[in-house]
Amino acid sequence: MDRTTGGAPTRPPQGVAGAVLLLGVLLAGAAPLIPLAVLVYRYEPELLPLFAVPLAVLVAAWRIARDRARDQLTDPLTDLPNRQALLLAAQDAIARHDGDEDYSVGIVLLDLDRFRSLNDALGHTAGDRLLVHIARRLHRALRTGHSRTSAVPARTGPDEVAAALPSPLHRGGRPVVARMGGDEFAVLLPGVGRPETLERIAKALIVELAAPIRLDGLLLVLEASAGVCVYPAHARDAESLLRRADVAMGHAQRGRSGVEVYHEAQDTDTPYRIGLLGDLRRALETGEVQLHYQPKVAFDGRVVGLEALLRWERPGQGRVPPDEFIGLAESSGLMPRLTDYVLEAAVGQLAAWREQGLQVPVAVNVSPRDVLNPGFATRVAGHLTRHRVPAHALQLEITERLLLDDSRRAADTLAELRRYGVGMSLDDFGTGHSSMARLRSLPVGELKIDRSFVSRMVADDHDAAVVRCSVELAHSLGLTVVAEGVEDDETWERLHGMGVDAVQGWLVSAALPADQATAWLMVRQTGTARVERLAPQQQPLTPPVPQPRSLPTVSAQAELPAPTTPLPAPTTQQ
Repeated sequence: MDRTTGGAPTRPPQGVAGAVLLLGVLLAGAAPLIPLAVLVYRYEPELLPLFAVPLAVLVAAWRIARDRARDQLTDPLTDLPNRQALLLAAQDAIARHDGDEDYSVGIVLLDLDRFRSLNDALGHTAGDRLLVHIARRLHRALRTGHSRTSAVPARTGPDEVAAALPSPLHRGGRPVVARMGGDEFAVLLPGVGRPETLERIAKALIVELAAPIRLDGLLLVLEASAGVCVYPAHARDAESLLRRADVAMGHAQRGRSGVEVYHEAQDTDTPYRIGLLGDLRRALETGEVQLHYQPKVAFDGRVVGLEALLRWERPGQGRVPPDEFIGLAESSGLMPRLTDYVLEAAVGQLAAWREQGLQVPVAVNVSPRDVLNPGFATRVAGHLTRHRVPAHALQLEITERLLLDDSRRAADTLAELRRYGVGMSLDDFGTGHSSMARLRSLPVGELKIDRSFVSRMVADDHDAAVVRCSVELAHSLGLTVVAEGVEDDETWERLHGMGVDAVQGWLVSAALPADQATAWLMVRQTGTARVERLAPQQQPLTPPVPQPRSLPTVSAQAELPAPTTPLPAPTTQQ
């Protein structure tokens, strides 16, 4: 009975106000209040307006929570999903098909090359606008890809990218384009697991990003690098999928290859490589890493020099291939320390040989990162000064890869070393991408033809032609030519006929430890014993071949030019 009507039955309020209020309570997530609202609606309708205040509070709280959750998963600049959202999407895609052996998830990680320089030149506001444009371009290129099943057309642009997405994407879900931060973007492709398909998609995206962009009256052309990773072939969870795609992308940037598919050899963070890096650091501290020396001999028998080669016997593990631990040192930032270790050991050995009357130069390999490191020339001079070794007794071997990096800065460093009197040699010639102009700009006095050409020149006329052209090119530039990997008499004779100046390889001698190299040099100087008796005790898998009968035995003395610039005093920073 209603107290206000004297016992007359309650008449529900007319209109839509009550219904709207109840619906609002329901939509606001306040379902527990609905029974109370119904009772009030039937018996005390004048109290219904009191529900408006808590309802408004609930709606406001719901909106704030919704916006906060959205902000946590959205990049504020481009309005794309952020890294956390992409990670959640990858986890969801993997979880929904857990146990399906035929299902896979691919990810393409993209990074804009040299964007930082562009951002500094144009300003951060223009850089942000450029990133927004890139985000829209990526989203447009992929937004219709989930429904395309046709073959890739012979054109570029968004249609090509979309057509590169195969029909299995229907089963896996829509692609997700995300901004990972800075100038880095990612594309998650559920259901696309073939590395070849992902690589094709990545290349198409790079082509799409390379289309000219007009910004503030400037026509900009962007370049990008991409890393590709696949679940479950390369990673077993979403976190590993993202991290390993980043590893592949970094490898693509360093090698300037555009797109790289993840491979375990690229990853410096595997348990094996982490343990190897730690052991290498300790080996440098304890002196476990040793230098072996391989002679370079002219055709008249003169020893024109020796190359210092690294050897490391890992305790309990055996010999570690040099390419493996040297590459690890370069990718981990340990290379400057390793180079200083080699220079100190090689220059110290030079000093010991000179005290014994063995005036023979030694060559040390250095990486492009060493040469581009500020103060490298001063550090080299410090090693020479400390051991009282003239600069012309040391030779540095560089590779063609240095020509592709900062060639001007490299040329300045090498010119400084040449002024001190340090010799320069261009190693592994023929395996890189050097140009004549850049080759002429480097102050090198020697060119070494890579063993990959020399070892096959007898059986392959094309390799023989490469060797012949390299010899003619080097001599036309006034360079001395050394052939690596000489292992048989016929190769020796053909190189001699082509005018090669010196050879290096098993036919002359294996790389020897310091004490055996000393004995080898003494034998060459006195001619009292055969060289074969001084081979190292641990022979490699390939058996040595006999020494050519035509190789005479003469002094190890070499005519060396005097340095043109005095060495600076050694610095205390080593």
